[in-house]
Amino acid sequence: MNDLLPFRTLLTPEGRALLDEVRDTRPDDELAVATRLRRAHPAGLVSAALGQARLRQRAAAKFGAADAGRMFFTPDGVEQSTRTSVATYRAARLREAGVRSVADLCCGVGGDAIAFARAGIRVLAVDRDPLTAEVARANAAALGLDELIEVREADVTGVDTSGWDAVFVDPARRGSRGRLFDPEAYSPPLSWAVGAAATARTAVLKVAPGIPHEAVPERAEAEWISDGGEVKEAVLWFGTGAPGAVRATLLPGPRTLLGRGLPNPEVRPVGRYLYEPDGAVIRAHLVAEVAAELDGGLIDPTIAYVTADGLRATPYATSYEITDQLHFNIKKLKALLREREVGTLTVKKRGSAVEPEELRRKVRPQGPNAATVFLTRVAGAPTMLLGTPAPATGGPT
Repeated sequence: MNDLLPFRTLLTPEGRALLDEVRDTRPDDELAVATRLRRAHPAGLVSAALGQARLRQRAAAKFGAADAGRMFFTPDGVEQSTRTSVATYRAARLREAGVRSVADLCCGVGGDAIAFARAGIRVLAVDRDPLTAEVARANAAALGLDELIEVREADVTGVDTSGWDAVFVDPARRGSRGRLFDPEAYSPPLSWAVGAAATARTAVLKVAPGIPHEAVPERAEAEWISDGGEVKEAVLWFGTGAPGAVRATLLPGPRTLLGRGLPNPEVRPVGRYLYEPDGAVIRAHLVAEVAAELDGGLIDPTIAYVTADGLRATPYATSYEITDQLHFNIKKLKALLREREVGTLTVKKRGSAVEPEELRRKVRPQGPNAATVFLTRVAGAPTMLLGTPAPATGGPT
């Protein structure tokens, strides 16, 4: 309750006016601004407004400046909420599946509930934390979606979802010591969420992208999602008519690669081009599908780099033209970079213990040109591959 009182003061006319006044306050100016405002406003209200302004500024990267500037947040809410682009994609999939109502369990500050409502889906948003539920309710009102979103403060394990077309569960995946990697350590555990999925015609469970494939239920479709090349989450879908299916989806787009159960690609010598699959493709174990599309192979059986002699556009990997292949030798690399006048060096690593900053410090690149070096293994041997981005990468649009 103590956390609720400062938040509720922000919803008063005085609190809202103060939020508008401190909207663009920079961190370096906070002390001076706080000192000035406390002459006319309660100290607690000033602190709450400045704290909320900081959270809104952080949230703009996920929600966009327009929405973030009207919404309310908690520190955990900013950290754990779904990026708008991902939530919008997921809501569109549900809408296309015929879902018109959804029980959003563990709703947090309401990011997914907002996306569902904007897709025309009626939402029951549930969270057991009083402050979080209050924030979600305020966000629904702030965005004019409160007629579609009902927020309920309750333990999700006791909520009856039988009257809703779909169930969406986003369990907490962080504990007091940081991220939780065991799905049964989620709150609520994955096993409970799978049980809740069984009660609905359609169900969606949001899980960590590092979930072991063996932990995915047989009757679920598993989807890994990246946005702008950064892996954001994995999702388990139930009731889609595709049990056991695996897909990687890249945003913006969306571009979706479906698994075909292909065997591991053959290992072959490094060709003219190297392809770096998107992280969602790697997490979904669909590198073989990309290799088949590119008529390529792997540089090493344990490394997710695809090599090919031809350049082909694909949204699922970034391509590089390889100019040099060296056994791991920093002195030779330094000499080669000096010869090529490379001053801008991008360092990528896969299967190497060397840190990029350590390598840059040792080779001290200088000059007007740019290059990319891959620290990796080729057929088991530590190797350096030097190259540049290929003319047409075929990346997501």
